[in-house]
Amino acid sequence: MGYKIAIVGATGNVGQEMLRILAERDFPADEVVALASSRSIGRELSYGDRRIKCLNLENFDFTGTDFCLMSAGAKISRQWAEKIGATGAIVIDNSSCWRYHADVPLVVPEVNGGVLEAYMARKKRLNIIANPNCSTAQLVLALKPLHDLATIRRLVVSTYQSVSGAGKQAMDELWAQTKGVFVNDRRPPHNFPKQIAFNVIPQIDVFMEDGYTREEWKILAETKKILDPKILVTATAVRVPVFVGHSEAVNIEFERPISADQARDTLREAPGVLVIDKRESGGYITPVEAAGEDATFVSRIREDATVENGLAMWIVADNLRKGAALNTVQIAEALIERGLMRKTPTN
Repeated sequence: MGYKIAIVGATGNVGQEMLRILAERDFPADEVVALASSRSIGRELSYGDRRIKCLNLENFDFTGTDFCLMSAGAKISRQWAEKIGATGAIVIDNSSCWRYHADVPLVVPEVNGGVLEAYMARKKRLNIIANPNCSTAQLVLALKPLHDLATIRRLVVSTYQSVSGAGKQAMDELWAQTKGVFVNDRRPPHNFPKQIAFNVIPQIDVFMEDGYTREEWKILAETKKILDPKILVTATAVRVPVFVGHSEAVNIEFERPISADQARDTLREAPGVLVIDKRESGGYITPVEAAGEDATFVSRIREDATVENGLAMWIVADNLRKGAALNTVQIAEALIERGLMRKTPTN
């Protein structure tokens, strides 16, 4: 007998990717329900070779639902996640709402899936599990094996994030501005503070008092929560005119010596990581090649002689998949595989 899954925010980029991934991975679901706001009621979405119609979140009865995969933004998660969790459903939330809550685990299954046992063993829990920020997910996936090997002391991250991380309207804006350049039809920015076409913008989310942006703070806070609170982290997050795929230039300082060859060999054995690292023209991965792939790709692994025990590398992943939808589905799979999920009884 399979599970009942509800997807909140099913019409968005990540919601539709969740539907694709559930079908691709043959997730053991007897029923999949697409939920959205009232304006999307009746809209048809693809789920494998089937079409399912959107239902209204506002009046949906979650009784008997086993998993609720949420990707409708922090405001909706704040309003609904606890209510849904109280019905017995496990809410796996893709927004930033619950990531920093002390009683909610922040999970990348290949990295810290072990925290699920302790969480599910609690008699009192919110039944909410948080999915990390898309940039953090691919980052910690590549860092965890190296941290286990040589212990990371300090981390400097520069991200090059695609517009799909800001939603469909942001993707439409890049497309419209790009076309406009060639036909002398300049389009003003709406989703970004400056023109995104043929440009890079060193701001993602709002600025904080210390001069960092909220996105940069997320990378810092989430890396510490998932990996190790002792790691020193600084980040610069940049939006680039790429439709899908986040890239990261990462500089790492370790407590113990580690060579580029050791790092390369270790990462080749790491789950979810694929090393493409040839020291020749084109011997690395770019976002175009990572789009549609499940793996997190690591390239340009090299020693940094400017610091003791230093390495530099290039990390690329499809932000809609491992950074969001895939990781969400993998959390649900991990709960089942670890024998932690019991089907919610129906009345």
